[in-house]
Amino acid sequence: MPLFGRIKIFEKIKESLVKTRENLVDQVRELAKFHRKIDDSFFTELMDILILGDMGAETSQKLIDELKRTVRRDRISDSEKVVDLLKGSIKNILRSEIHYTAEVPEKRPYLILLTGVNGSGKTTTAGKLARRYKDAGYKVLIIAADTFRAAAIEQLEIWAERAGVDIVKQSEGSDPSAVVFDGLEKAIARNYDVVIADTAGRLQNKAHLMKELEKIKRTVLKKLDESQVLSLLVIDATTGQNAVSQAMIFNEAVKLDGIVLAKLDGTSKGGIVVTIKDRLGLPVLEAGVGEKIDDLIPFDPQAYVDGLFGELGQE
Repeated sequence: MPLFGRIKIFEKIKESLVKTRENLVDQVRELAKFHRKIDDSFFTELMDILILGDMGAETSQKLIDELKRTVRRDRISDSEKVVDLLKGSIKNILRSEIHYTAEVPEKRPYLILLTGVNGSGKTTTAGKLARRYKDAGYKVLIIAADTFRAAAIEQLEIWAERAGVDIVKQSEGSDPSAVVFDGLEKAIARNYDVVIADTAGRLQNKAHLMKELEKIKRTVLKKLDESQVLSLLVIDATTGQNAVSQAMIFNEAVKLDGIVLAKLDGTSKGGIVVTIKDRLGLPVLEAGVGEKIDDLIPFDPQAYVDGLFGELGQE
């Protein structure tokens, strides 16, 4: 696992999921402890807990149906065993080929295209990713392509300075695609390894946003191959189920490769990770677990499930 050990990721995720664990797993354990009989009433209460834990109705129903089949097939009568079954079912949903953003392809520059609504944590994520790559020995460039949001460029400049990396910018109101084009030309000419582009996210004007993001993607593919581009959607974990609709909208404009789940440490709605993967097939690749510059970690499904249930399991 590049740059991060599994135990370190587990500990950080476990700490960040305290609120979610209290809201979800602890409630499931209480139900299993005091509702010993596995019957329709048990599954109804379990369904309510999953939905309140922000698994979403559709994903929660999928989990319940699978648990019912397993209980019938294996003739399970001890309700406390359902906790382990639930853990396994969540792990199965999240299981996928893990792609860590820290793995830089040989063909460079490697562009990480960050999208997301205003306030989701894009600018912070850009700075944290830049610092990680810089510390790993890569030559990093940030592109300030969120040109319409007040103070966005200034905020990104601050993060670039903290990370110790270069930045390409233009004046407020400039064409974002032109900024991206200029940034990529500089990256290619000066042999940058990693480029991180912060793009706009005015979701209230969906049609305009779509056209803008589509234009940026076309601009990028004039300079780079698909293999050199990673499109990530930054989502504020505290928004819960709204994150699913955001992902659907952005995926229409830019074929997303994965999700950055920011502010995971501040939410009781960490179950949204499972819903996103189940509903959209998009893996969470990065998780924001604090405000410090190194509080962005590669997301590991195994570590997430172990952290959610508060116990380090086996691979």
